[in-house]
Parts: sequence; C-alpha cells; structure tokens
Amino acid sequence: MFKSYFKAAFRNLVKNKVYSFINIAGLSAGMAVAILIGLWVWDELSFNQYHQHYDRIAQVMQNQTFNGRVNTGKGVPMPLGPELKNSYGSDFKHVVLATWSMNSLVSAGEKRAGLQGSFMQPEGPEMLSLKMVKGSRAGLKEHSTILLSRSLSETLFGDADPVGKIVKINDDLVETVTGVYEDIPLNSSFSEVKFIAPFLDLTSWTQGSEDNWYNNSFQVYVQLADHADIDKVSAKIANVKLNRMSKKDADSHTQLFLQPMSKWHLYADFKNGVNTGGAIEYVWLFGIYGGFVLMLGCYNFMNLSTARSEKRAKEVGIRKAVGSRRTQLVSQFFLESLLAAFFSFACSLLLILLLLPFFNQVAGKEISVAWSNPWFWSACIGFVILTGIVAGSYPAFYLSAFKPVKVLKGTFRAGPFAAVPRKALVVLQFTVSAVLMIATIVVFRQVQFTQNRPIGYNREGLITIIMRTANYHNSFAAMRNELLASGAITEMAESNTPITENDHYDDSFSWEWEGKEPDKKATFNTIGVTTEYGKTVGWQLKAGRDFSARFAADSFGLILNETAVKYMGLKNPVGEIIKWGNRSFTVLGVIDDVVMESPYEPVKQSIFHIKANDDGGILNIRLNPKLSLTTALGRLQAVCAKYSPAEPFNYQFVDEEYASKFEYEKRIGKLSVFFTVLALFISALGLFGMASFMAEQRVKEIGIRKLLGATVFNLWSLLSKDFVMLVIIALCIATPAAYFFMHNWLQHYTYRTNMSWWIFVATGSGAIIITLLTVSYQSIKAALSNPIKSLKTE
Repeated sequence: MFKSYFKAAFRNLVKNKVYSFINIAGLSAGMAVAILIGLWVWDELSFNQYHQHYDRIAQVMQNQTFNGRVNTGKGVPMPLGPELKNSYGSDFKHVVLATWSMNSLVSAGEKRAGLQGSFMQPEGPEMLSLKMVKGSRAGLKEHSTILLSRSLSETLFGDADPVGKIVKINDDLVETVTGVYEDIPLNSSFSEVKFIAPFLDLTSWTQGSEDNWYNNSFQVYVQLADHADIDKVSAKIANVKLNRMSKKDADSHTQLFLQPMSKWHLYADFKNGVNTGGAIEYVWLFGIYGGFVLMLGCYNFMNLSTARSEKRAKEVGIRKAVGSRRTQLVSQFFLESLLAAFFSFACSLLLILLLLPFFNQVAGKEISVAWSNPWFWSACIGFVILTGIVAGSYPAFYLSAFKPVKVLKGTFRAGPFAAVPRKALVVLQFTVSAVLMIATIVVFRQVQFTQNRPIGYNREGLITIIMRTANYHNSFAAMRNELLASGAITEMAESNTPITENDHYDDSFSWEWEGKEPDKKATFNTIGVTTEYGKTVGWQLKAGRDFSARFAADSFGLILNETAVKYMGLKNPVGEIIKWGNRSFTVLGVIDDVVMESPYEPVKQSIFHIKANDDGGILNIRLNPKLSLTTALGRLQAVCAKYSPAEPFNYQFVDEEYASKFEYEKRIGKLSVFFTVLALFISALGLFGMASFMAEQRVKEIGIRKLLGATVFNLWSLLSKDFVMLVIIALCIATPAAYFFMHNWLQHYTYRTNMSWWIFVATGSGAIIITLLTVSYQSIKAALSNPIKSLKTE
C-alpha cells in the first residue's frame, strides 16, 4: 500500500514540475533558515558550556547605591578572595582571585606576540577545566610559571615542546612554561585568554591592595561546593564587603551577589541593580524569525496544494468510489508532503554548506554542522517529519473531504469561500515579511543614529598604542620631538586609559567642592593624561583653557566635562577649587562630553587630571593628515623601533575601535537582512505560484475579455489588483505590530532613534513593488496569449 502511495506521490511531484519546484524551493529556503538559526541559537544557549562545571561556577559581583541609583559592577576588592575562603570555605570548592584580561606582550627570544592574558590564582585552570595538551592544570602553583594556549605556544615555539622554556611578559616578568592548553572556543567568556600566569606575580598591580576594601580592580570567580545552593550562598555573602567599610561609606549599601556562569553571556544587562536580560532577547527574536520563515515555506505548500484542488478532485472521487477510506487519502497526501519535505531538506543541506561560511562571518561565530553526531540526524529526521506534517495537514484534510458524487458528476466547484484560507495565508506571509523589513530598517537606523552621535573629539587619523613596557614612557619627550620633526604626527600624548573605554571609576567619595550637598556621594570617571592630550584627541573646550606644559601649576589642574559640571551644580566652574582627598585642584576648563564608554548610554561625569609619572597606559597619536597613511605609519614605526626595538609595532585606529562598539548590533542587523531577504524570496515564490494558478484558472475569461476589446493593461490590472489588495491588508496588520515590537526594543537604549513615518511608507512601497514584479510576468503572459487557443474547445 505504501509503495503505491509513494509512487503516486512521486509521479505527482514529477508531473507538476513548476508547482513542485516552487514548493521545494520555498520549503528548502525555509528549512535552511530554520536550521541555521537553530545552530546559532544552540551556540548562544551553550555559551560557556565548554567549561565542565559551568553550572557550578559564578562570579562575585556587587551592587552599590550612589545618590539613589544602584550601579552593578564586576570589579571587587582583593581581600574579598581570602575572606570568602576563610569564612565561607564550606560553600565553595574553589575561590579564585584574578585580574581583568590584560593586553600584554609575550616574548620568547626573538619571537613576540601581543595578546590578552590573565593573572589568576592556581585553582583557576582546574575550575575552568582547561583541556591540557602538555603539562597539567596544576602548573601555576609555583611563582614565575605560566600556561600558554596552543596557538600562542605555536607562535613562540613552533612544534617544539615549550614546557620548561622561558618566556617574558612585557619584558618585565620572567616566567617558566609549565603547560599548554587547547585554545578556548569563541563561545566562552575566556576565549581571548591566551596565557594564564600566577596572580601574585603581578606585584605592581596587587601591592598595597591586600587589605584595601575600596579598590575594586580585581575579579573573584567561585565554584560552588556540590551541596551548596547558589541563591542561599549569594544571600549569605551579601554584606561581606559592607561590614568592612567605614560608617561614612556604608551608605553606599554595597551588596555582593553571585552571577552564575550560565547567565554571563545571555543575561549581562543590569539596570538599577536588577538583571534585565541581555542577548537572550536576540535568541528569542531569531528563534521566532526562524519559525516564521519556515512557516512561510509551509504556507506556500498549503496554498498551492489547495489552489489546485479542482485538478485533484477527480482523482479523489475515483479513489473514494473504488473503496478508499478518508484515512487512506489523508495518508497519501501526507506522504506527498513528507516526500516534498525530504527533497527540500536535501536541498536545504546544500544551501547550508554554501551559506555557512558567509553566515559565520556575518554572525562572528565558528559554527559547524555535526555531520557525524547521531543526535543531529535524529533531530533532522524529526524536523523533516514535523515540517512535512505541518505543511501537508491542511491540504490533506481539505482534499480528502471532497464528495465523490459531486466530483464525478462534474458539479464540483471550489466555491467562492474556498479561496478565503489561501488569501489569508498570503496576507499572513506578507505580514511576517513586512514586520521583518520594518524591524531590519529600525535596527540599522538605531546603529546609524548612535554612530552619528557627537562624541566630543575627532577620531579621524587618531591611533593608540598600548605601552606594554616602560620604554615609550621613559622616552616620551624624545619620541614626541622626533616624530613632530619628521612630520609623521601633529601631536602625541599619554593617558591611563584608551579614549574608547574607561576603567578608572573613582567611588571613594573623596571629592569635595563648595556647595556640595552634605549627603551626596560623589563618583566620577577619573582619567589621567599628559598636557598634550586635548590637542591630540581634538576635544572641544566650552570654557576656560586646556592643560599646558608652560604652567607647572597645571599638575594640580582639572578639566571637567559638561556632565560633571551639571552633576556638581557649578554655575561658573572655571577657577573653582575641588578637593580630592587631602589635595586641592583648580578647574582649568570645561569640555564637551567625550563618549568613552557605551555610545548607547548617557556620558558619565568625568574629570581629567595630569597623569602620574608611571610607565603604564596608552600612547595617543594624531597622524599628520597631509601625509599618506603608509608614509606616516612608516615614519612612526621607525621611531618606535628606535626607542623600543623589542616591542612589536601594534597600533589601533580609534575610529575602528569606536566602530567595534556597534559590532553586535551590526551583526544582528546583517542577520536580519539575511533572513528578511529569504522571507521575501519565499513569499514571492508563493505569490508567483498563486499568480500562475490564477492565470491558468482564468484563461478562458481572459480570452473572452480580449475578444471584447480589453487591452493588455486592463487585463494586467485585473489580475494584479487582487494580490495588491492582499498585500495592503497585510501592511495594515504589520504596521502596528512592527511599531509595537520595535518601539519596545528601542526602549532598551537611552540614546535612541525614533520610528519615522517613512519607514512604514518605504516598507509598504517595497512590498507592493515586489508583488507587482512577481505577478506581472504571469499577468502579462496571460494577457498576451492568443484568445483563439483558450476558447477553441468551447
């Protein structure tokens, strides 16, 4: 019986090549999108699962209340680690103190590499369950040891065994290699960590912080004991830091809590101390995208199958007349849809092979298809069966319900209401497509709007170099003079943080000024710079003057941004005396707000002061615009090599660093375009099939109208207007729906665009143009056909 069903199903697909192609093309595109999105969603949901104990690992974070607003941060004081070990040891299997990932220069002989690494306590590699290639996870138990990633090991030592060999970090720390671990994959929060060294080796960072509960420059990771409940432990340690603070500072209501590793990536957003979500919203969004696009392909199948009902009516009538039961007919139609789904799945796999490299590039992923995994194929089989059942459900029950007497007498007609479900599906298809189009435009507008936000400085031609050794700092004056003389640059300055980010946030409440409210807990971004900084970055003075090397007193001068002036309530800030601890400073000038952190958020109150005479930080260099980029960089490299020959010439363009802040949103936008184009393709395919069917069904009507004098334009209008009306109805539904969803999405951003009227007009116009282009071919073809041929059988 099933053999007969299979033959009939296969013959029906072969017999109706055009409709079969449209069905299979639509389904295969929908299935390819669904599978790609499924792979992306799985990669997001499995983030950090590379680490064996990820469900028991957490990071200690803190909420601090400043002037009624709760700020959430990952930085914690160094003594917190020992305190958790000593007082709450039974709740934790591991407590690991670590630094933030640090840009470092790692060298072995003549070979060097600039990359990121971390300094952490010896239990760190075990907690992260690093996969060791050589050596063991216990390799950090001694001072002056280091674990290298496989890629860094190959860069420095090639294929040789690095264990026991010496490497240097920033030409300062001398470390012995005790192990090599597999590179941590991209879908891990530690993917950029290319080496791990002992925490206490970084004495320049840790010295003086052992008992300082106010220096939040460290990170603490924990692995919970097997019996411990994360919520109970989080509540237990909540006041550990607060209890160590003075009564004056206790008003900050500092509360510690544990953020589980499973939430680091997808639930990273906090507002006013509350975890508000994060990337999980995009997981849901694209999951819905995938479901909708797959349904579009299924709708095509349903539409074309039911549209051709009159052609299948006699077949159904005869089968019923010779004894076929309705269940048997349902089975046959389901088998047809499953066969189409199987062919579509095969085509979708080919599409995935072609699209996956491009998809990975757009999504910033390293996704691969697990061809050898039996679970993957089991999921695919279930996916094909589900798709076939969904696509074939309505046609199977609709076609099998025909009455054989009416069919065989020739009195069967589909009736005026038979087209209603098909029209509803067309409306639904274009509603989904229009919503996707509007959403894509809004995402790109938001990125563009924020990119064009005034940032308070000139990023064109500005580059930064991380000073990994003391050479650049010690030779700063000589380097600057030589570079200015060479014409390679127009100015150069040092700062303790890049202009595109800031990790110097002073929450010591040590700032005082005249008129300050007694209870105000003053917090500021504090950025140390050299006197040439303002001219180098091109910030805009609104009042007063810039720092100047001519005035020695400027070492006790400050530059405030506009937000700081408003925050402090200063009416005439220039000349005001501001105290920082036991030192007094004079406000020299006020500048426009400089966007250093998230471009989507308001600028924080910032104070710029003359940088302390240390050897760390950033070189900020303004290239000479009169020279070609190649010439300027060539001269710069020669001077850098002269003063620090051992250090690689690694630099970053500030405009590229700033653009990277939009990378995630840009990827979301590109993915949206990708899926929207496929959704429109599937909808247009279905529309083309429906137009072909309508032209075929009305061929005699068209012939009679032509004989009565109808022009090609009249017939084109007649055949096109029904589809245009369906699209207009779809747009009327899509517009408020898209506005509702995207308006809510925009509320996540403090600095956001508006939803202009032209977005909806452009989407509507585009949808109507696509509709007309799709149906015009069949409409004009039918209008140009010879009426004699269509009427000769009458």
